[in-house]
Amino acid sequence: MDNLLATREKVVEKGIEMLATNLTVGTWGNISCRIPGEDYFAITPTGMSYDMLVPEDIVVLDLRGNIINGARKPSIEVPLHLTIYNARQDIQAIVHTHSPYATAMAVARKEIPGVIEDLVQIAGGCVRVNEYALPGTEQLGINTVKAMNGRNAVLLANHGMLGAGRDLVEAFRVCQVVEKSAQIVILAQLMGGAVELTQDDIEGMRNFYLNTYGQR
Repeated sequence: MDNLLATREKVVEKGIEMLATNLTVGTWGNISCRIPGEDYFAITPTGMSYDMLVPEDIVVLDLRGNIINGARKPSIEVPLHLTIYNARQDIQAIVHTHSPYATAMAVARKEIPGVIEDLVQIAGGCVRVNEYALPGTEQLGINTVKAMNGRNAVLLANHGMLGAGRDLVEAFRVCQVVEKSAQIVILAQLMGGAVELTQDDIEGMRNFYLNTYGQR
């Protein structure tokens, strides 16, 4: 199976999983992934239900935003994904969700502090809130890259959240961990507040996750 088809299939699979796990509703949010061996990425189409997508619906673009393959209109957030991919060579996949607890933090414009071990391991530390910009704009991408410095997750002000990773599995897991962490922080605030980890501990756990954790 060629890389193009395999990547499109993975994007479709994660779209279905995103909907099934309540990380979004309806057609909101978007997913993309770089295509191995090419300067292209595959992204979900705009305004189509995730549970109705087939691989041919996934649009392939180059890193200038030109459509290379696909008959559908791509997500309006192409500028956001483009800006991240061009700024971060370490990022291979992006998942943008509208999950309720993370979005609540984004609406309040409150970062998720580095208080939970799995969060700091996979996201790199606290999850910052970007400066607000309208969806679909290049400025949203610029603001997001700035807020993601040293991180694999960001809260999009008054919008939702975005997770990134070395592959689609990791990017999706980032979104799951951020959503869980947002819920935990909100609950912890009801009990007097969350206690942050030290920067040394955060850096140590991030290094462990990147270089030791798992079966790599």
